[in-house]
Amino acid sequence: MVLGLKRKWLLGLLIALPLMLGALLPGKSVAAAQKTYTIGTDVTFAPFEFANQDNKYVGIDLDLIKAIAKTEGFKVEIKPLGFNAAVQALEAKQIDGVIAGMSITPERQQKFLMSDPYYKSGVVMAVAKKGTIKSLKDLRGKRVAVKTGTDSADYANSIKDKYGFSTVTFDDSNNMYQDVITGNSAACFEDQPVMQYGINNGMALKIIGKPAREGSYGFAASKNNRALITKFNAGLKKLRANGQYDKIIERYLGNGSAKSQKTAAGNAQTTDRSFFGLLKANWGTLMSGLEETMVLTVVAIFFATLVGILVGLLGVLPNKFAQGVATTFIYIFRGLPLMVLALFIYTGVPSLIGSKVPAFIAGIVTLTLNEGAYTAAFVKGGIQAVDPGQMEAARSLGLPFGKAMRKVILPQGIKIMIPSFINQFIITLKDTSILSIIGLLELTQTGKIIIARNMEGFKIWTMVALIYLIIITLLTWLSNWVQKKVKA
Repeated sequence: MVLGLKRKWLLGLLIALPLMLGALLPGKSVAAAQKTYTIGTDVTFAPFEFANQDNKYVGIDLDLIKAIAKTEGFKVEIKPLGFNAAVQALEAKQIDGVIAGMSITPERQQKFLMSDPYYKSGVVMAVAKKGTIKSLKDLRGKRVAVKTGTDSADYANSIKDKYGFSTVTFDDSNNMYQDVITGNSAACFEDQPVMQYGINNGMALKIIGKPAREGSYGFAASKNNRALITKFNAGLKKLRANGQYDKIIERYLGNGSAKSQKTAAGNAQTTDRSFFGLLKANWGTLMSGLEETMVLTVVAIFFATLVGILVGLLGVLPNKFAQGVATTFIYIFRGLPLMVLALFIYTGVPSLIGSKVPAFIAGIVTLTLNEGAYTAAFVKGGIQAVDPGQMEAARSLGLPFGKAMRKVILPQGIKIMIPSFINQFIITLKDTSILSIIGLLELTQTGKIIIARNMEGFKIWTMVALIYLIIITLLTWLSNWVQKKVKA
C-alpha cells in the first residue's frame, strides 16, 4: 500500500513538473497574461468607425487597432461612446484610449499621450446638394453645423467672425449632416475623407472648396499609459512595413474614387431603401436596442421605487431632520438635468473615487436618483393627501405612529399613488434615450448607428418613434385599467 502511494505521488509529480515549467516559459506566461485595453470610439464616423448590417462595429480605425493589438500581443474591448463622450471618458480614466479620427493638436498633446500619425486629413465645407452656397463668403448671416470637440469645429469657430456666420453644435456626424440637408444650417465642416465617403454613398451634400487645416489622425491614451502608446506605435510601424496598413485603407476607401468607395462599402448598405425594406433589414438591431431600453427601464424603476418610497416616507415622519433629508434629495435630483447627472456619474465620479464606473451601472444610478426623486415627491404627496383626521383617529385609538401609517394611512395613500407609479414607468422609459450620451446601446443610440450606415434619417427615426409610441400606448392602457380597478 505504501509502495502504491509512493507511485501515485511520483506520477503526480511527473505530471505537475512539466505544467509548472510550462507556466514559467516566456511564451506561455505572455499569452496567459495578455492585457485587455478598453478603447473608446465614435458611433457615426464612416469609414473610420460605423456599424455594419450585423450591428458589428467596423472601419479603418477599428480594423487598425485590432490588427495592432494582434501584432503586439494585447486585447482590446471597443466602447462605441460617441466622440465627445469618449474624450471625456478618457479624461476620467474610464477607458484606456480613444481611436476616433482624432486630429493631433497641441491642446490634445497636453491632455493626452498621442501616437504617431496614422492618417492624413483636412477639413472641408459641405453644403446641400442643391444649395446656393458657393464659398465661405456666402455664409455671412447664416448658421453652420459643427460636431462637438472636433478639429473641424475648432476651424469653423476660428473663421466665423471673419466670414460672419454662427455655429450650432451636434454630438454626432449624422445629425450635423441632416441639419444641412433639411436646410436648418447652410453648411457644415467635416474631415475630408469622412465627408467624401458619405457623399459617394448617397448623402445629399457636396463639398465646396479645397481642404483646409490639413493635419493627421492619432491614437490617444491617458498620460499614465505610455506602454499602450508604445505598443500602438510599434504595431503601426509593423503594419506599414508588411502592407497590412494599405490593405485596411483600401478595404474602405478603395483607390479614392466614388466607384471604388461604393464597392468597398457595399456590405454596409441596404439594397431595399423603402420603409419596409429598411425595417426588415434592421429589425434585429432595433429589437436589441428595445431590449436594452426595457432592461434599463425595469431595473431602474425597481430601484427608483424603493428609493422613492423610502425618501417619501422620510418626508412625512414627524422629525425635522428626516423631512430635511427628503426635501434636499428631491430638490437636488429633481432639479438636475438628466444628461448632466448621467455625465457627472459616468465621467465625474470616477475622477473622484479613482475607479471606473461601467456605463450600465452609471445609467441605472442616474435613472434611480432622478426618477426616485420624482417618485418620492408623489409618495410624499399621496400620503399627505390622506385626510389628517385619519391619523388622529388611529392615534386616539392607541395605535403607534408606525402601525397607524401601515394599517390606516398607506392603504389609502397607495390608491392615490398607483396611477403615478405607472406614469413614472412611462417617463423612465422615455428618459433612457438620454443615456445614449454615455454610450449605452438603447433604442435611440441604435437608431443613430443605423442612420450612420444608410443615411435614411427620416425613415429610421419614424421607426424608432413608432416603437416608443406602441410601448407607451400599451403602458397608458395599463394605467387606465388600473385606475378603473382602484376606483371600483
